[in-house]
Amino acid sequence: MPESVHTSCRDGVFEIVLDRPKANAIDATTSRELGQAFARFRDDPRARVAIVSGAGERCFCAGWDLVAAANGEPPDADYGVGGFGGLQELPGLNKPVIAAVNGMAVGGGFELALSADLIVAAEHARFALPEIKAGTLAESATLRLPRRLPYHLAMELLLLGRWMDAREAHGRGLVGWVWPGGELMARSRQLARALAEGPPLVFAAIKEVVRESETQSFAEGMAAIRTRRFPTVAALYASADRREGAQAFRDKRPPRWLGR
Repeated sequence: MPESVHTSCRDGVFEIVLDRPKANAIDATTSRELGQAFARFRDDPRARVAIVSGAGERCFCAGWDLVAAANGEPPDADYGVGGFGGLQELPGLNKPVIAAVNGMAVGGGFELALSADLIVAAEHARFALPEIKAGTLAESATLRLPRRLPYHLAMELLLLGRWMDAREAHGRGLVGWVWPGGELMARSRQLARALAEGPPLVFAAIKEVVRESETQSFAEGMAAIRTRRFPTVAALYASADRREGAQAFRDKRPPRWLGR
């Protein structure tokens, strides 16, 4: 069987491409492959930022493979280290991830995009959560979407399963940039390279604080930052990079980030 997940790394940009014709749907085996790919990105010190996309122009990802489900794959199958899609439950991922949505992002494919830090989309991309029509729950989207969108809009998408096109998603603040399909990957790589040149320890602190403070009050989160209870914040404030940032500002020159 050919591999369903392709990876590459160049200039700090780690690319993950889901390639399962015809719709880039995810079964348990593919989910485990994605989890392994995201774990390699997490653990590779050369990799600063990731882009996840789908092969082709029609589908970013159609979500859970219903053919596999009809053939007996249970919804609680072993989806691997990162949970379904490899990203949404991956522990310790403190690097930026861009979802480059090159077509339809449906169900679990929409959830995969929601698990990224930035979403960019081709002009023809569309998003939907049709689980309601299949009598099942869009699990992580039910948790995440009301935090990303106004409550009533999130509930509209969850309860009706309707489609949202790229322009609407951009207008609602869900998608950061919308580009012509032929420019999507070039523009995504340009964005990724800009991130790859940024301060990795700051990015790590941002991701940990955002993730771990979701269940904390503002006062609790601020106290945890000030007392260095977040390991990435403690590492940042003790780092050479923090001193470099201040010195570069003083000297009016670009900073040279070392990641330590």
